[in-house]
Amino acid sequence: MIDACFAELVPLVGTAGACRGSGKSRATHYRRCQPPRLGPRQPRSTPDNALSQPETAELLALLRSKRFVDLAPAQVWAISLDEGVYLASISTMYRVLRAACEVRERRSQANHPPRARPELMADRPNMCWTWDITKLRGPDKGVWFDCYVAIDIFSRYVVGWMVATTETAELAEEFIATAVAEQGVTRGELTLHADRGTSMTSKGVAQLLTDLGVARTHSRPHVSNDNPYSEAVNKTLKYCPAFPARFGSIQDARVFCGQFFDYYNHQHRHSGIALHTPATVHYGTAEQIQAARVETLDAAYAANPARFRNRRPSPPRLPTTAWINNPTIHTDAQKKS
Repeated sequence: MIDACFAELVPLVGTAGACRGSGKSRATHYRRCQPPRLGPRQPRSTPDNALSQPETAELLALLRSKRFVDLAPAQVWAISLDEGVYLASISTMYRVLRAACEVRERRSQANHPPRARPELMADRPNMCWTWDITKLRGPDKGVWFDCYVAIDIFSRYVVGWMVATTETAELAEEFIATAVAEQGVTRGELTLHADRGTSMTSKGVAQLLTDLGVARTHSRPHVSNDNPYSEAVNKTLKYCPAFPARFGSIQDARVFCGQFFDYYNHQHRHSGIALHTPATVHYGTAEQIQAARVETLDAAYAANPARFRNRRPSPPRLPTTAWINNPTIHTDAQKKS
């Protein structure tokens, strides 16, 4: 019906008017008028106004000339136009340069070699620590306190913390030396990992660690996953429900951090160490607590096996190793991808 109406209207009002009157799409009409296209699409014919080969060669010679080789096409177009010369539009200049593979960054680019990915393992306490400095908001706008925190990656025990009014290499040296002395770390036993902050990479800290016989590693630039343990403890600190919006003074910050890290070490059951406290893992009493947990669960199972669907319960296992960038996991992830 529509096609019959359309055929009657075409001689009277033309194709466009017939489409409007019959409700037929003009695009559909013209598409059906064309013969079916088989095979791949034919290449587009060269426009009548396209540059000829001699004109393209002349334009390339101009763009490659010593005078214009370092200028953008828009600059070349404007300068040539001011001198009474017109060869092509700016977009055509880009099109010709792109076809010749000459559209690129022409300035010298810094080529930094890739940083080595730190891979650290600990199977006992005081084998690998990580440390970081996080900011605590002070009483007034622009006033901040710096909280230095070092954590053992195997036990998750905070081996040292300090709140200061600033971040300096000298304070970092004092902080590290105190933590090493309090833990009784011997030479060649410990590796200390940190990110690339100014205090972490300072010559004073590097010399101190050499004197103490402590190896050091650093995260790759802008890779927070290379220092996950410090990032996690700092987040736990700041997401504590009692964490204030501001500290009234540095004494307030020190009192709060003292209470928090005492709780974190001795009361907080950490999911990464089978819900034991960091202190029990760090000082070797976690195995006894683990055995007591097994006895309690066995007694509960013996009293009522149906409650456990006749499956003997067991507490989470204590981890045997802790890693920063476990190479096995990294390799498996690469294979899957």
